[in-house]
Amino acid sequence: MIGDEAMTSSVSSTSDKKYTMASFFAGVGGIELGFEQTGEFRVVYANEFDKNAQKTYKANFPDVHLDERDIHDIDDKELPDNIDVITGGFPCQAFSIAGYQKGFEDERGDLFFELLRMITHKQPRAIFIENVKNMVSHDHGNTFKVIREALVTNGYYLKWKVLNTKDYGNVPQNRERIYIVGFKSETAYQAFAFPESIPLTTSPKDVIDFIGQKDETYYYQEGKQPFYETLEEGMTDPDAIYQWRRQYVRKNKSGVVPTLTANMGTGGHNVPIILSDTGIRKLTPRETFNVQGFPEDFILPNDTARGQLYKQAGNSVSIPVVNRIAEKIAEALKFEDEADTKKTTPEAQYSIVYTDLWSRYMGKSELIDTVDSIDDIKSFERKKNNMIHFIDDEIYTKIIKKGMRADFYSVVNLIPEEANRKVHTNE
Repeated sequence: MIGDEAMTSSVSSTSDKKYTMASFFAGVGGIELGFEQTGEFRVVYANEFDKNAQKTYKANFPDVHLDERDIHDIDDKELPDNIDVITGGFPCQAFSIAGYQKGFEDERGDLFFELLRMITHKQPRAIFIENVKNMVSHDHGNTFKVIREALVTNGYYLKWKVLNTKDYGNVPQNRERIYIVGFKSETAYQAFAFPESIPLTTSPKDVIDFIGQKDETYYYQEGKQPFYETLEEGMTDPDAIYQWRRQYVRKNKSGVVPTLTANMGTGGHNVPIILSDTGIRKLTPRETFNVQGFPEDFILPNDTARGQLYKQAGNSVSIPVVNRIAEKIAEALKFEDEADTKKTTPEAQYSIVYTDLWSRYMGKSELIDTVDSIDDIKSFERKKNNMIHFIDDEIYTKIIKKGMRADFYSVVNLIPEEANRKVHTNE
């Protein structure tokens, strides 16, 4: 059983033969850890603004340069040279239900564009972005459309897919996240495929201690919590995971741990609860990190408040899922060819983008051409024998809302109404 004590963390040794990584919104380093575990990548730069997360990051990655500034204050010219991969799990609250779904209207929503600034300046060979599942459908799909088109029009071939930790990481947590992978090389892009689902053979009891005694602060006790009797009456299965939802206790019927959230430590109502041999208690911070697939030797600083550790676990990534995707990225990069790298034309006025949606939560997108005028767009149509399918925002919204299978072309960098009128009325 994984213990609650801090241990010494082992971080991959550096090698010039490994792909170099720069990580933004690094948190405690979950993405970096997943990539480094492949043996194919090494982190040369990381950026994280949260003071408590910085402490955990530095404890586990002492040899990595951690830039502690707000990303808005970082000059992209200060980044290391020759970065092969840029990763970023930009704060997801602006796109999550917990963040009231404000999206780009939320001041945190602009953080994607700060990440984009770093990507467009460094032009790494590959990019990796993780975020909440809800980002795909937020604002009728427009939020993800903006993100997707911004990356594609800067020369990246993209593939994305929503993966559940319990299905793709062999970790007993019901956690759906969107993973976006991009390549500069079309050959690498064609070679890349997301990992297949795998059986879940790890049970909650493999990552949570249902037997041992923990610190009394983790326990719910009669006379201490006014809702204790409700917990006692509702929690009857010693093998299940429960949650206290302010007024009632809910059993997770899937048999795994519910999605860990960043607000687990604020009020405690979102911290998973178990009926252990020693009483009814919430998971410890160490156990929440276990549920994300962190290794036993990952250090949790003893002088960090428990609430902050819960927040760090909830904000982080599922390590085994990231690791499996990183392995696929490393394999694809071996096929890359600089000759087929998409060259963007900064002075071009319009971009023609092709998108293939396999479902609402899976697809690919690529830049076909950059052109200077509507006439050039119509010339492109004629070359395709007028068989291509340009869609407008209204049709796109319907596709996303219904989760339809669809492939289409779109014109980017135009005011939507003007683009639709000119392209579809032969003006």
